[in-house]
Amino acid sequence: MPYTLPAQTRIGHVHLKVSDLDRALAFYQDLLGFEITERYGTDAVFLSAGGYHHHIGLNTWYSKGAGPAPRRSAGLYHSAILLPTRKDLARALHRLREAGYPITGSADHGVSEAIYLDDPDGNGVELYWDRPRDQWPRDESGNLHMTILPLDLNDLLEELQQT
Repeated sequence: MPYTLPAQTRIGHVHLKVSDLDRALAFYQDLLGFEITERYGTDAVFLSAGGYHHHIGLNTWYSKGAGPAPRRSAGLYHSAILLPTRKDLARALHRLREAGYPITGSADHGVSEAIYLDDPDGNGVELYWDRPRDQWPRDESGNLHMTILPLDLNDLLEELQQT
């Protein structure tokens, strides 16, 4: 029988090579709202939400001043940041719009709703929230059936008007 990971397994953090640490911090800390948990001089920093040791590591050890990785090459497609609620995703979208930060896409995946953007180094970032598991779309055999449908961003922003 093949080995499978325990159901409680989670991906703990992503560590990114960036070309300019201050510019990356302006995105991950100032725009997205992560907090610095530890700084390693001028070359690296760990950030988190809610006091976890780190969700994101940023470093310039091999990439200081470098250009973005080629889009059509092997490597990171995107990191995904799971927000607790739909209202939190709406707040993030509102914040991005207020800052004039470009969004590269959005989608309703049935299991989740997502907004896509690139960080200043061209690393893809997905901001999303998961619907409750009992609402995930399944086919007649009970198999998960994810979708790629348009996400109504105006409807998402209406979450901010609800109490």
